[in-house]
Amino acid sequence: MIKKIKLKFGSSSTKPALETDLTPITVFVGPNNSGKSKMLFEIEEFCKKGTINTQNVILSELTFSPLTDTEDEINKYTLTPKANETLAPDEIVFGDSKVRNKINKNELVKYFSDVTTFRQHLCVYYLTFNTLRIGGGNRITLINEQTGGDLQTQPQNSLQVLFQNNSKRSEVRRIIYDAFKKYFVIDPTKLGHLRIRLSETAPTDDIQERGIHQSAVDFHNKALDINLASDGVKAFTGIITTIIAGDPRVILIDEPEAFLHPSLASNLGKEVSNSVNGSFKNLFVSTHSANFLMGCIQSGVPINIVRLTYSNNSPTARILPSDKVLKLMRHPLLRSTGVLNGLFYEYVIVTEADSDRAFYQEINERLLAFDPSKGIPNCLFLNAQNKQTIHEILRPLREMGIPCAAIVDVDVVKEGGTVWTNLLSSANVPNVTIKSTGISRGHLKSAFDAKGINFKTNGGVDVLDNPDKEACNNLFDQLDEYGIFAVRNGELESWLKSLGTTSNHSPEWLIEIFEKLGEDPSSATYVKPTSGDIWEFIFKIKTWFTNPTRKGTPE
Repeated sequence: MIKKIKLKFGSSSTKPALETDLTPITVFVGPNNSGKSKMLFEIEEFCKKGTINTQNVILSELTFSPLTDTEDEINKYTLTPKANETLAPDEIVFGDSKVRNKINKNELVKYFSDVTTFRQHLCVYYLTFNTLRIGGGNRITLINEQTGGDLQTQPQNSLQVLFQNNSKRSEVRRIIYDAFKKYFVIDPTKLGHLRIRLSETAPTDDIQERGIHQSAVDFHNKALDINLASDGVKAFTGIITTIIAGDPRVILIDEPEAFLHPSLASNLGKEVSNSVNGSFKNLFVSTHSANFLMGCIQSGVPINIVRLTYSNNSPTARILPSDKVLKLMRHPLLRSTGVLNGLFYEYVIVTEADSDRAFYQEINERLLAFDPSKGIPNCLFLNAQNKQTIHEILRPLREMGIPCAAIVDVDVVKEGGTVWTNLLSSANVPNVTIKSTGISRGHLKSAFDAKGINFKTNGGVDVLDNPDKEACNNLFDQLDEYGIFAVRNGELESWLKSLGTTSNHSPEWLIEIFEKLGEDPSSATYVKPTSGDIWEFIFKIKTWFTNPTRKGTPE
C-alpha cells in the first residue's frame, strides 16, 4: 500500500534525510524518547488526511502504490444504502461501520489507480477507515464484549466479523491455541452481545459455538471469560482479533510487547508479521522488545528496521540491515549476552567479563543517582567472555551506528596479532593507525616484560619508567579517542583501593566490593561518588559518548 517513506533527517546532521522503499514490515527501534510513538502517530495522520502536517517533526512524505485489485476492493467496502437513501447514477455508499461516503464509483477507480494525483482523495475516502493504530490505551479493551448486531447486514465490529466468518475465526483460534493452549471461541449466549471465551476443548462444530441451545449454553459456561484472564492474554488476543477481523491496509502498533512474557512477544511478532505476508499491506511497529523483533525477523517476511535517536537536540534515523540483525540473533555469544537489546539503548558499554559488567554498571547507577552530570543515562552494559571476544560484540553494534565503548584491562598491550587488530578494527580505527599502534604496543610489552612483575596486579602503567610510561599513556589516549578505554591502573580489582578490599580474584572481589559499597543510600557507610578513581573513569567514557565528533562510530 505504502511504497516509500521519507523522514526529515538522516543518520547525522550532515547526512541527507532518510528515504527508503518500504517492505511489508517496518519496525522502529531506539532508546526512550527517540520519537518512535510519534512516528506512528504522524504516519496515521498522513494516511487519514493525505497531507503533511506542518507540525510534523519526523515524517516528511509517504508515497503510495496504486491498487491492483480495484474492483474487489470496491465491492468489499460497498455498503447497502439505508432506507430512503437515494443514490445518483454510478454512485455508491463506500466505507465501513464508522465511515459512510456517497461517491461516484468511476471517481473511486481513479483514486485507486492514480495515487499520485489523487493521493488526498485516496486517504480521505479509503485509508481513513483502512488504517488501524493500536496503542497502550486500547489494547486491553479490544477484547471487551461487543453488540451482536443483525446477522442479515454487514458486520459492525470485530467480533461480529469473526462470528460470521468461519475462516477468520479459525485462524484466530489457531494462533490463540498455539500461544495459550486454549481454544478461542465467541459466545453469543448473552442475547444481543458477543463475548470472547477461552475453552479447554474445541467446539464440536460451528453450531455448538454459534448456537443458543442448551448444548451451546453449557459449552460456553465451562469456558473462561477472557475478562478473567491475565492482561498478557487480553493484550495478545485483542491485537490478534482486531488485526485479523479488521483486515486493515495499514497497521500501526505501539509497543506490542506490553504485558507480554518474552516468548509471547516473540510469538506475537511472528503472527502479526505473517498477517501481512503476501498482501498489499503495511505493518509499522514501535517496540522496545528484542523478542518481538526476533519474532518479526524469524517470520521470514521482508522487514525494514529503522533506529531513531534524539540526543543533544539532534534527531537521527538509520536503516539497520536485517541481515546484520539476523547475525546478532544467530551468533551464540551475541545471543547469550543480549546484544540485540543494544538497539533499544542510547549507549552500550562492553566489558571483558560479567564481574566487570556488574561493577561498572553499579558505579554508573550511583553516578546517575548522586552525580548525574558524570553518569551515563540510557546505557546498556554487556560482557564478552574475555578481551579476545570483545570485538565480536563491538563490531556489529558500531556497524549499526550504535555508540558502543569497550573497557579492557591494562594487559591489552600483551595482545598482538589478530587480537589487537580485531579489537581496533571493530572500533573503526584506520588500518594505518592500527599498524602504527601495533608497533608501539610491541615496544611497550617488552618494557613491561623487562620489569619481571605482574604489572596488571601491581600498578599498571605506573610500573614503567617515565619515558615508557608517557608512551603507554599516549597509546591509551589514542584508544580513548576511538572508544576503547584501558584500565591504566591495572584491572577491575585496582579500583577503589581506599575501601580496603583484600580479594584478588574477580568473583570474590566483586562480592567484597559490593559489601563495602553498601546497599542502603541512607546509611552513613554507603559509598557515594567522589572525585577521581572509577568515578572519573566512567565520566571519561560519558564524555566520549556525548562528543558529537567522536571517532569510531560511522555516520
